[in-house]
Amino acid sequence: MAELQEVQITEEKPLLPGQMPEMAKTHSVETPYGSVTFTVYGTPKPKRPAILTYHDVGLNYKSCFQPLFQFGDMQEIIQNFVRVHVDAPGMEEGAPVFPLGYQYPSLDQLADMIPCILQYLNFSTIIGVGVGAGAYILSRYALTHPDTVEGLVLINIDPNAKGWMDWAAHKLTGLTSSIPEMILGHLFSQEELSGNSELVQKYRNIITHAPNLENIELYWNSYNNRRDLNLERGGAVTFKCPVMLVVGDQAPHEDAVVECNSKLDPTQTSFLKMADSGGQPQLTQPGKLTEAFKYFLQGMGYMASSCMTRLSRSRTASLTSAASIDGNRSRSRTLSQSSESGTLPSGPPGHTMEVSC
Repeated sequence: MAELQEVQITEEKPLLPGQMPEMAKTHSVETPYGSVTFTVYGTPKPKRPAILTYHDVGLNYKSCFQPLFQFGDMQEIIQNFVRVHVDAPGMEEGAPVFPLGYQYPSLDQLADMIPCILQYLNFSTIIGVGVGAGAYILSRYALTHPDTVEGLVLINIDPNAKGWMDWAAHKLTGLTSSIPEMILGHLFSQEELSGNSELVQKYRNIITHAPNLENIELYWNSYNNRRDLNLERGGAVTFKCPVMLVVGDQAPHEDAVVECNSKLDPTQTSFLKMADSGGQPQLTQPGKLTEAFKYFLQGMGYMASSCMTRLSRSRTASLTSAASIDGNRSRSRTLSQSSESGTLPSGPPGHTMEVSC
């Protein structure tokens, strides 16, 4: 097990002024459960998986992931991987409202659309990055297609089906709250909602005035009707790839992510609990998440020469790893990070690394 290390995170750099955004190509493909739209950035890299993202309820790929993937330090990653951003059906920009009575796909069926996307693009493997409902969808896909998933970054994952108490609370909330308010309660912490920050105001406005709000409600209902993933440490149902679990402190899904962590193989799982990040760490702390993602990729044997420019000297860190670059990428890592300090996952096998600015 890698030793816990403390590092200090310095300033966060946005996309540099004058830096040109990437060219995007948007596609739609028919699946057994309807059409799905996805946007591709970059070109495939030999012997490298695609990074495939899936967004949460109330969002689309842009509102969920744009702050993260446009962050300055993220550019080193996106230059090394092609990216596929999936929009859940009816969530893409300009999507028409589904007709009355339309049967929206379940989360399991949304996961079953992913093979059609990969076949269309002729991609063999992915590294999945999902938030909330998107994290569940990618988890379900990884459990049914383990050979095509090299790694998972799961933000705000809740692997459990709703229990009776959850359903009762949901129904009572629905009597007094609108769909946008319930979704906001899913996305943000109560502290954030009470503070009514600029970020919360922005996303409240996006969701409340969404022209496809009826579609969003259908996605929301599918999420609330999800099945239990039945993950079990040491059992038959578990992930076969490295996993990084991410959640903000005091986030609505903190307990669920902690429970998910307890059900996974500790030698294959990193747990990142981020302070000062609220319910959407990819929006509020893109710098920290980018740094953690770089180490996650390094632990898988990619980007071994990546320069960690945002780490400043806090304490000398000795990092060891069971990672293997030749394809056997099992490793033991624990990651916990706050605005002042954190721990880093491992580097190459048997390698000792000192982290400094």
